[in-house]
Amino acid sequence: MIAGAYGCGLFLTGVSWVYVSLSVFGGMPVWLAGVATVLFCAVLALFSALGGALFVRLSAPGWFPRALLFAGLWTLAEWTRTWAFTGFPWLAAGYSQTPPSPLAGYAPLLGLHGVTLASALIGALILEVVRRWLSSESCGTRSLLRWCPALPLLATAVVLAAGGLLREVRWTQPTGEPLSVALLQGNVAQEMKWRPERFVDSLRTYYRLALENPAQLTVLPETALPAFLEQIPGEYLDALRQLALRQQGDLLLGIAIADGRQYFNAALSLGASGQQHYSKSHLVPFGEFVPPGFAWFMAKANIPMSDFTAGARAQAPLRLGGQYVAVNICYEDAFGEEIIGALPAATLLVNISNVAWFGDSLAPAQHLQIAQMRALETGRMMLRATNTGMTAIVDVDGHVQSVLPPFTRGALVGEVRGYSGATPYVRWGNWPAVVLALLLIALASDRKAFPRQA
Repeated sequence: MIAGAYGCGLFLTGVSWVYVSLSVFGGMPVWLAGVATVLFCAVLALFSALGGALFVRLSAPGWFPRALLFAGLWTLAEWTRTWAFTGFPWLAAGYSQTPPSPLAGYAPLLGLHGVTLASALIGALILEVVRRWLSSESCGTRSLLRWCPALPLLATAVVLAAGGLLREVRWTQPTGEPLSVALLQGNVAQEMKWRPERFVDSLRTYYRLALENPAQLTVLPETALPAFLEQIPGEYLDALRQLALRQQGDLLLGIAIADGRQYFNAALSLGASGQQHYSKSHLVPFGEFVPPGFAWFMAKANIPMSDFTAGARAQAPLRLGGQYVAVNICYEDAFGEEIIGALPAATLLVNISNVAWFGDSLAPAQHLQIAQMRALETGRMMLRATNTGMTAIVDVDGHVQSVLPPFTRGALVGEVRGYSGATPYVRWGNWPAVVLALLLIALASDRKAFPRQA
């Protein structure tokens, strides 16, 4: 019950922006948007509720096995949430430990779920410290293993220290020359973006920003040009191409590409490296595709481009600005194991997003934390170009190097490096963290290893 209530509170506050996208921008009736948001959060809370129920059921004896059991179950619950029902990794505990947290050191080794495991373990150990202090038992020799708060405190220090030491390890190395970049933030209001009378304004906005901020790699946000590629005037695309060629570089823009009766949410490059494109492969349910049986639900909303076709799972990095770039679109960067599919070949990560759907909410800041985690896991810099924020450059250690204020129009200009090599997470993905969580659960449940204590 407690774990389920925690999950409900976490998601009702943390992803309340779902209501904003459905009601304010999607045009759905207020009551239906509210019900849908509550049901969505309730489903997400089931994962933490299941983890809590198993914790009570398995009932590990003693403070140490209790801490191991909790950490293992919590990690498995969050990992399951990343793939069940197409997956929703938002608000995983590990995202709270981006730099300067010492636990960020576990990310290149074990990924997000390894950081989650370390966070959950420390949380459980700190709880045991509090319980020991509140206990009437002494820290005498006979009760040392059971009651002394120094032991869980020492275990906490070990986990933190190990993470801090891992942060000093350099898993990847710079490759190629420094690259000048310009990340464009058009700040086009979502309610105006798809109106035909604003089409020309959008084209002018991004051309002007690109013209005023020359760089070897210029990046425009997701669906920056609000039309199909075939509907964009050829002379406009040629003008963008010429801007890139002046710098002997490339320009990457978000646009919808039609192929017969199918259409894709894509990123298209123009410039010195030739025309290339990436098609989004992990689509957002209800936002970019309609799950079977929910056509009636989507009929209550007015969401343009809500029936995309998914691109191929395996797509080669794009050659841009002399680097190999792994492009991902919007919430694709929430799926770490999918991002590493383009590595170690890719030397740079680029995310293009349009988070205007969620208004002035927690979503942009949460999405930036996700980008920080992907940079840490892969040992690559992450560039984010968004419509309304947060447009940012994240360095290879997960620090936000620079960021544009949200809901402003401008360009984030900087210099970045490509990186080669592979972190352990790039090589092995989520499985080491999952196996470790299972081992902790098995160890904590072993009555021979931990005889029951009073």
